[in-house]
Amino acid sequence: MTERVVLAYSGGLDTSVGIGWIAEATGAEVIAVAVDVGQGGEDLEAIRRRALDCGAVEAYVADARDEFADEYCMPALKANGMYMGRYPLVSALSRPVIVKHLVRAARQFGATTVAHGCTGKGNDQVRFEVGITSLGPDLKCLAPIRDLALTRDKAIDYATTHDLPISTTKANPFSIDQNVWGRAIETGFLEDIWNGPTKDVYTYTDSPEFPPVADELVLRFERGVPVAIDGVAVTPLQAIQEMNRRAGAQGVGRIDMVEDRLVGIKSREVYEAPGAMALIAAHQELENVTVEREQARYKRLVEVRWSELVYDGQWFSPLKGSLDAFIEDTQRYVSGEVRLELHGGRATVNGRRSESALYDFNLATYDTGDSFDQSAARGFIELFGLSSKLAAARDEKFGNAPDLGTQGGIAGV
Repeated sequence: MTERVVLAYSGGLDTSVGIGWIAEATGAEVIAVAVDVGQGGEDLEAIRRRALDCGAVEAYVADARDEFADEYCMPALKANGMYMGRYPLVSALSRPVIVKHLVRAARQFGATTVAHGCTGKGNDQVRFEVGITSLGPDLKCLAPIRDLALTRDKAIDYATTHDLPISTTKANPFSIDQNVWGRAIETGFLEDIWNGPTKDVYTYTDSPEFPPVADELVLRFERGVPVAIDGVAVTPLQAIQEMNRRAGAQGVGRIDMVEDRLVGIKSREVYEAPGAMALIAAHQELENVTVEREQARYKRLVEVRWSELVYDGQWFSPLKGSLDAFIEDTQRYVSGEVRLELHGGRATVNGRRSESALYDFNLATYDTGDSFDQSAARGFIELFGLSSKLAAARDEKFGNAPDLGTQGGIAGV
């Protein structure tokens, strides 16, 4: 029986050439799998037909938009997931759902190997291969660009020689990955970190320099998930799409950063994530109202580690699963409404309310009606500072008291 390889297929030059390249190098039949995670652009049926025209024995297309929004973007929202505090895990989030469909296709079509179009210096090779072996430990992984020396020049020559139905232009200087959660842009002149992004880098967002009139909206959350915008019920996918449209029109969600790649190098990345950044801003503020202080403090530590795990391709790891359970528990009371103003590149919360809020007006107010017992504060401070007071007394006893110096001291002393 002829060996079969499932290839993660985008419809672009590298993966289209990869179909024939893999077949010639390994003698295997290639099954192309395209997964729709809301990347837009070309019709997926056209992509499926192109895969067949390029030599695939089977071509499979999966509509994973709702699955991606429900099972991947919403956990990221609950975790306020942002790598290095800035990147909302745009590409990292899509890899595990793509992997899931690749492994499913491998089982369906009897393939022993799963291939992807990643290079040997990026994060995605790790995300794909760790994910594949986590779901299918018996499956082998193949990366034509990395393992079979498929360079871009060779891909263009191969496509031209074999008259493949794909564009072979070198005009586009960028490497772009996008889905409904956001868009990632790299390479080209952006590799010089002194160069600023030009206008043609962006498509999800309009320039925030001359924004339209401010857009104010109300987001309704239930257990950490957006369920309505301005009173209109939405699914997670619809919420992301609508916030992409409205926040994008105001230039919200542009990110330009140098990040630490998993493979050890630093890389300049430009992102657009209008819906993700606006939703995270609203969700964080609702958590400020509804999550207990110590739980919230610990969750912020968990969010950092959760984001690192997802970035590093550990979506299916035991630790990620344990952190998911903690994060899900923190969302029990994260229900209510957040009023958000979108304007000039910013998403600003200016109102919040929740039936499960821990905010008590009568405790917080300084006006008449204040129910806070201020007489309790003196004893609280005494006990709260007791351990520091005892330590300071010991330091003084052994001559280790801090040097207060004389500069700016009291006149005449």
